[in-house]
Amino acid sequence: MEIAKSIQLSYKPFLSLVLIVLTLMPGLTFAAPGLDAVTVTTGPNGEQNWSVTIQAMVLMTVITMLPSMLLMMTSFTRIIIVLAIVRQATGLMQAPPAQVLVGLGLFMTFFIMAPVFDRMYIDGFKPYLDEKIGIETAVERASIPLHEFMLAQTREKDLTMFSEIAKKGPYNTPADVPFSVLIPSFVTSELKTAFTIGFLIFIPFLIIDLVVASVLMSMGMMMLSPLIVSMPFKLMLFVLVDGWSMIMGTLASSYYI
Repeated sequence: MEIAKSIQLSYKPFLSLVLIVLTLMPGLTFAAPGLDAVTVTTGPNGEQNWSVTIQAMVLMTVITMLPSMLLMMTSFTRIIIVLAIVRQATGLMQAPPAQVLVGLGLFMTFFIMAPVFDRMYIDGFKPYLDEKIGIETAVERASIPLHEFMLAQTREKDLTMFSEIAKKGPYNTPADVPFSVLIPSFVTSELKTAFTIGFLIFIPFLIIDLVVASVLMSMGMMMLSPLIVSMPFKLMLFVLVDGWSMIMGTLASSYYI
């Protein structure tokens, strides 16, 4: 039982991402029964239950959309951009490798999104697995924590801009903001935040480059590249201040402050 429970819990992020995709697919409701393998039955409380064939089809569609959902609806975008800027600032074009940065960004994303995924699983997916609620209710409940997380990280200016473009709003409550408007607003805000953090990180390394270049110019060493000389100093500064720990901690705390 303990092993089965641990396996079930290990799939929480995946199950939560499945529900993320289902929140964006309102057109999957069928009005009338068709073939025996593709049917929808109405329960006693008015909810619709999909046949196994439809559920399998939806699941396959969800799997193909998971990478896009992970990029656009979680903290992954901000993390990977900041990590890329850090690598650029230190002057190490190949260290850490891109695979390491993506892996680090992925697991940092699961760490930051863990409270959201847990709420999505407890409120939506678990009752559905226990056959206490239908798929429509499960999707509706699971979308609430994700909607709140994305809205908390979205700037009001970006939200207003996309609402005006889509000719929607004004909204009575934040919960009324549709995902079609919230997703582009969230991504735009994440990009701005990521570049702001990257700019602040870049400044100390730029100062080191300027100092080294000035010293080399004053010594008449025109042919020696300042980047080669400044790189050890930038690495020493980054190690002495425990740079990776500071960056990881700052990124994680930036979502829950």
